[in-house]
Amino acid sequence: MRKPFIAGNWKMFKNKGDAKRFAEEFSKLYQNKAVDTAICAPFVHLEYLKEAFKGTGIKVGAQNVHHMPEGAYTGEISVGMLKSCNVDYCIIGHSERRQYFGETNEDVRQKIRQLVDNGIKPIMCVGENLEEREKDMQFQVVGRQMSESLVGFTISDLKDLTIAYEPIWAIGTGKTATAEQANEMCALIRGILDGMLGEYIAENTRIQYGGSVKPGNIKELMAQPEIDGALVGGASLIPEDFNNIIEFDK
Repeated sequence: MRKPFIAGNWKMFKNKGDAKRFAEEFSKLYQNKAVDTAICAPFVHLEYLKEAFKGTGIKVGAQNVHHMPEGAYTGEISVGMLKSCNVDYCIIGHSERRQYFGETNEDVRQKIRQLVDNGIKPIMCVGENLEEREKDMQFQVVGRQMSESLVGFTISDLKDLTIAYEPIWAIGTGKTATAEQANEMCALIRGILDGMLGEYIAENTRIQYGGSVKPGNIKELMAQPEIDGALVGGASLIPEDFNNIIEFDK
């Protein structure tokens, strides 16, 4: 039985005071230990959040990492820097990274290698854009993202992998894939994992849905057999809304 996993992605929001207020309010609300929970925050907040959430069970993740362990890469963050902040997770391959910064499947593969070699759990994002969906290419697109990003890894490497299916046309748009559409894609992803790495990884990898997830639609999404959680954007910025999503089973 896969334990549900809901992660918030703050993207490029919240200054220091905002992060402090969120941590104080959310720590008081958070009760549902039956759901694994993480906040993936901007780099400047990671160390503070680790300390603020100590003893609560709330995990902390980064939103990106560089594919090289160190070097002359001004403005980038290495896996060693993340490790020194004791982060638990790191988002890789988010559609915004792919769209605005040209991140490729090969970049994703290299970044996952950095993370798994250093004990940080990857949350790998995959998903198609609206044009690809309208041309009925979504399975081909996601299949390629999966196969090219995960080539060369072993079962041991990927035992803590999470995959987030995020249809790009639903991110920040207010549109949401139907629960059936989301479940269909998550089933495809699980099948690809089975073909690449076998039944153990396929059955134990948690697959999240992301794309305009809200308190009002989380229950329907989580009722689907292949959806194990959510990667939440805007609703994760508000403590009460994020907690209501985590409390989907109540």
